[in-house]
Amino acid sequence: MAIDVDGAPNAYGPKNSDALDNELNAHAGAKKTGAIVGYLTKGNDRKTPILQGPNDPCPGFYISTTGYYDRSNPNVEDPRRYVNAAEINYTLLATVAKQAGVKLGDFCTVHSLRTGRIVYAIVGDAGNSRGREGSLALLQRLGYKVKDGKSGGEGQNQIAVRYFAKTNPDQLFFLRQPELETRARSLDIDTDFSKYHPGDPGKLVFDTVAAA
Repeated sequence: MAIDVDGAPNAYGPKNSDALDNELNAHAGAKKTGAIVGYLTKGNDRKTPILQGPNDPCPGFYISTTGYYDRSNPNVEDPRRYVNAAEINYTLLATVAKQAGVKLGDFCTVHSLRTGRIVYAIVGDAGNSRGREGSLALLQRLGYKVKDGKSGGEGQNQIAVRYFAKTNPDQLFFLRQPELETRARSLDIDTDFSKYHPGDPGKLVFDTVAAA
């Protein structure tokens, strides 16, 4: 699982050193010649970035977007409209999940066989047909020592993602992880991953624990 920082207000900016990821990764195929797909551009010219203003979370940074967004917020240039990868646990929509009826916004449980941790998440973005990307917050709460999208992640088949179709029919949007977890717990979705290590279902990690 690679690290996805899309949607974070400081995901991309004029200076790579200040941003969570290198600007190149906002281009299709991570190539300079590739179209810009990771942040908004003026007039959709796929070239000139729109900068955040003084009342936005990170003035001067670009406005990074995600496939899932807040339907109640009509302002496409508001960074808060998109799923914040630095705060919200999100996965990407794998083709196999999409074929099973899963849509953006639906809930997931995610388990790292390496750390033993389990977390709640939503499907926050698309763009990786195998689903092998997750938000920065997701990897951090799974116990990985990562701080941005420039390096790190899980290089082996050590993360299991369990998708739950039709679990967010109202298209609820979450600004904070505890809100997401409260909703997920009310759905009573499966968090038992003992099939990967019999006798041990894993440790369910809530935001208050992970943050500490």
